[in-house]
Amino acid sequence: MPAHCAAYKCKVRRTTETRKLGITFHRFPRDYGLRRKWEVALRREGFAANDESVLCSNHFQPDEFDRAGQICRLRPGVIPSVFNFPAHLRRPKATRTTATSRKAMESLHISQHATKKEPQPNVDLDHNYSLPSSPSVLKARFSEAAARLWSMEKKKRNAEVRERRAKTTIKALLNVLKEKNLLTKELCEGLRIYLDLPSASPKRGSVP
Repeated sequence: MPAHCAAYKCKVRRTTETRKLGITFHRFPRDYGLRRKWEVALRREGFAANDESVLCSNHFQPDEFDRAGQICRLRPGVIPSVFNFPAHLRRPKATRTTATSRKAMESLHISQHATKKEPQPNVDLDHNYSLPSSPSVLKARFSEAAARLWSMEKKKRNAEVRERRAKTTIKALLNVLKEKNLLTKELCEGLRIYLDLPSASPKRGSVP
């Protein structure tokens, strides 16, 4: 059975589709104190996490992830903070004073001002994860997609470098074989499509 996000009203499950969207799942901390903070952050009365309980990546800030390796991990000590609570579960948040936080709040204020006349979503409906309305979730999706693209481009560049080195090595070996009259026409023809060799009988000399 696929893992199900434990957040309030969140219907996200670990499936092929959510994996394609870049959504990751994270188990509750083993540390009791930190796990308790996660449980409180969910604001689900009577909820107690077990070793199989998970939260999806939609409930964390983009800068709370460590994407340095192949696996997306949460940074130590982070607490989930991105939720779609109804009015009776919302609490005022403490104001942070870092420069990064101020910029984030300014951007959020501009976004809210531009869209304040739009109808408010029904908090009792399931999340629409195909087009999330939260700026932080959109930013997280973008960051994850950019990281995957960078990884793919890096692998492609490395493959091209290895291919060039292999061709250089083979050409050098062919030169040695031709000098020793060990290169047959069949071998030359077989390698021609990989090394752009002319279609001709092998002669003494260097491979172009």
